[in-house]
Amino acid sequence: MPVRTVLHIPCRMRRFLLFFALAFLLPLASHAGWWIWQTHAPDWRRADWTSAQLLPAAAVEPEATVHLFAARVGRWRGIFAHHSWIVVKERGASAYTRFDVVGWGTPLRVNHREADGRWFGNMPELVTEIRGEAAERLIPRIRAAVASYAYSTPGSYLAWPGPNSNSFVQHILSEAPELRQALPPTAIGKDWRADGLFAGLTASRTGIQASVYGLAGITVGWVEGVEVNILGLVAGLDLRSPALKLPGWGRIGV
Repeated sequence: MPVRTVLHIPCRMRRFLLFFALAFLLPLASHAGWWIWQTHAPDWRRADWTSAQLLPAAAVEPEATVHLFAARVGRWRGIFAHHSWIVVKERGASAYTRFDVVGWGTPLRVNHREADGRWFGNMPELVTEIRGEAAERLIPRIRAAVASYAYSTPGSYLAWPGPNSNSFVQHILSEAPELRQALPPTAIGKDWRADGLFAGLTASRTGIQASVYGLAGITVGWVEGVEVNILGLVAGLDLRSPALKLPGWGRIGV
């Protein structure tokens, strides 16, 4: 009689696979199903990159401001990823200054698009803003963080696992922790680290993080919340403003 081979999966592995399926694969698959039914620009040339009219004209707003934006990336990648960027305006300035990193040519760009422009036709969301004297104190530190970003030369961009646009903004958040803001959980690349194994404080200095090249790790902090990162996908909880963090869908809550 033929001998049947039974594959034995340890209990801990079964639990991990169940957790991964429920917390990561199921949300990602459901968001993929929703995403494919939406209307998307077929390519970057025909995408809408115009202002989303989220910011007033700089000339009519004399105070200093800092704005952090994020928008879904184009085509199929929008299933699971956002692109983020930061905008500053000094007190009395007549224009905003936008900083972001892109995947072609020289990665680091200044005023590459409208300050509040759509990204690949997708509407940006305002992640956070800071105004007045607090913004005045932060802007020099933000500009210094932009200047110190180490991956601004052609060829240094890598969409996954990083360094990419979200790695750049996360660098700014680390250099200016007073921003006290976390990127969306769908900001793939925010947890990328060039130093490999890492254990230490979060970018906001309000918690701790352990990471392996940004490909796997855990974060616990007041600003960042609780995040489990597997291959750049993040699941967890927002503690400061209660919400779920789910792969694909992002932050769902208040």
